[in-house]
Amino acid sequence: MKLTLKIWRQPNVNTKGKFVTYQMDNVTEHMSFLEMLDVLNEDLVQKREEPVVFEHDCREGICGTCNLVINGHPHGKNHRTTTCQLHMRHFKDGETVVIEPYRASAFPILKDLAVDRSSLDKIIQAGGYVSINTGQAQDANSIAIEKGQASLAMDAAECIGCGACVAACPNASAMLFVSAKVSHLAQLPQGKVEAARRAQRMVAVMDEEGFGMCSNVTACEAECPKGISVTNIARLNREYLSSALTSTGEA
Repeated sequence: MKLTLKIWRQPNVNTKGKFVTYQMDNVTEHMSFLEMLDVLNEDLVQKREEPVVFEHDCREGICGTCNLVINGHPHGKNHRTTTCQLHMRHFKDGETVVIEPYRASAFPILKDLAVDRSSLDKIIQAGGYVSINTGQAQDANSIAIEKGQASLAMDAAECIGCGACVAACPNASAMLFVSAKVSHLAQLPQGKVEAARRAQRMVAVMDEEGFGMCSNVTACEAECPKGISVTNIARLNREYLSSALTSTGEA
């Protein structure tokens, strides 16, 4: 296939970027999207030009590192598919493909298509964990968990922290990400120990990092490669209100 690529190039966070056009005529339908970018970079290196910087790791759709906006969609237009699992057979010969980084003030551009998503890590560090001393591992059946609750917890735990929800939201909100991390712990007895302060701390850091507020557009769910439901946002709101009332009562 022959493709026209319009790729965002930006040296660093303090320098203005621009779209640069590249022509490719050696793309096969069997390539993944990242393999196609690898071929482009090989050509650029041979021409002694600066290769395009983009992030990737597992290339198996489970780490969330391959955060690109392709033709206006985080991870591309394919439903529940990460960029690394997107294949070139979904594009047409002669098509123009626009590739850019996630656009959010909380995700400053490091270079080209790579952004700094450490703000999501800071939210996790604020409360997305269980810090109790569990001691020796218990038998798997020693703590009974109702099947429905376990299923909801597992559904929320599918979040890979890629940030597509932030890129899709017109307000650059991280509510779907935060709600998934809060929900999967809120459904389990091990997570209830710190439930009173988890939501408060994580929401506070989310605001500090410059993410926007949720306005129920639901573009986050539509673009999420793991299909995380916006019903988790309702659960986050309940957890947040409950923790606020608990704090007031303790005061």
